[in-house]
Amino acid sequence: MSSRDVILGRVRDALTLAPPVPQQIPREYRTGQTLGHTERRDLLVDRLVDYRAKVYPCAAADLAGTIAQVLRDAGVERVGVPAGLDDSWLEQFDGEVVVDSADVPAPALESLDGVVTASTVTCAETGTIFLDGSPDQGRRALTLVPDLHVCVVPLSSVEVGLPEAMAMLVPERPTTMISGPSATSDIELERVEGVHGPRNLHVVIVE
Repeated sequence: MSSRDVILGRVRDALTLAPPVPQQIPREYRTGQTLGHTERRDLLVDRLVDYRAKVYPCAAADLAGTIAQVLRDAGVERVGVPAGLDDSWLEQFDGEVVVDSADVPAPALESLDGVVTASTVTCAETGTIFLDGSPDQGRRALTLVPDLHVCVVPLSSVEVGLPEAMAMLVPERPTTMISGPSATSDIELERVEGVHGPRNLHVVIVE
């Protein structure tokens, strides 16, 4: 017998002795978590701030003004937006608005000072924002190449736990999960921001 035959024989013996594989894997996730309006918002803000994101709660009527102020304070003069973003969100912004498309090569997005997008769902417990490539969120490159991302999160789309947030997603869509500004650490735990995405994340929570 060759070494290959010996190894395969041992694998077959191990499979014979192994317990049967269940037809359905039990997934007993903790679900059904609920929090009131204020508690859910405060939990999300706490997580986002801990990740070093900047947070701006506002009323729906003040959304355009809040976005304009955030962009102005950040020194943004040229902002990119996905094609399906609500035009009224940028009506008070006095800089240049560039509508993105698949025809624009990803390296060209570096010329943008920032980007404004919507979001699909957000998990308050982990502070994670989910984008799924919908028309008001755009392609993944649009939110990864520019150095600043302003993301609008309706409080109505905020779920408490991760299982509830995941249940709101369409598995076939390209999902990007954002938990604060892009950051990593080397072997000496020196934090470096902006390695895999924008260094600056500004979250506008619409109540």
